[in-house]
Amino acid sequence: MSLNDTWAEVRSVDELVALLGEPHERAATKGRPALLDVDRQWLAASPFCVLATADADGTCDASPKGDPAGQLVHVIDDRTIAIAERPGNRRADGYRNVLANPHVGLLFLIPGRADTLRINGRARLVSDAPFFDEMIVKGQRPVLAMVVEIEDIFFHCSKAFLRSGLWKPETWDGAPEVPRRAVIAKEYEKAEASLEELDAYYGEAYEKGLY
Repeated sequence: MSLNDTWAEVRSVDELVALLGEPHERAATKGRPALLDVDRQWLAASPFCVLATADADGTCDASPKGDPAGQLVHVIDDRTIAIAERPGNRRADGYRNVLANPHVGLLFLIPGRADTLRINGRARLVSDAPFFDEMIVKGQRPVLAMVVEIEDIFFHCSKAFLRSGLWKPETWDGAPEVPRRAVIAKEYEKAEASLEELDAYYGEAYEKGLY
C-alpha cells in the first residue's frame, strides 16, 4: 500500500465546498473589471508583485517582479497596466508562457501591509512603445514590457500574512539553517566559480546590475 492510499483526496467542487463552505457574498462579488482610484494608489505604492502564468499544457510558473514604488506599474488606462522587464537571468519562463497562453494572475504587495491587491487578466509582450519613456529607472528604459488587460481586480484579505508573521521583524532571523545564496549556486546549481567568487558576485556588487 502506498502513502497515497491513506490520503482523503478532494476530487470535486462539491467535496471542496463541503469542506470550506461557500464564500460570503461580499467576498464572492468584490471583483471588478476596471481600476478605481484606490487601486491606482495601491499600484503606485507597491514595489513588488508576483506574476503567475501557465503554458498551453498547464505547466505553471510564479515569478517575482520588483521596482521602486511608483515605478513598478505603469497605468495605461482604467483597464490596462504595464510592467517593465529589467535585466535578469533570461529564462523568461513567465513570458514564454504568455506567448502560449495569455492568461495571467498578479499579486501586488506593499511592505508592512497584510492585505494585497490581485489582478487577473490577459497579457501580451511589447518590445517598445512611447510609454516606455515613463518607465525609465536609473536612466534605463525597459528591455520589454508586459501589458495586461484587466479582467478582474480585487483586494485580498490579510490572513495569510498575519499567520506567517511576514512583516514582523522578530521573525527575520535570516533562517541560518538554510545555506547562503553562494553555497546554493555552488553545490546545487553546479556553478563553476569558486565559493569566494560567488560570495563576491552575490554581495554588494550584485546590486550594480539591477538596471
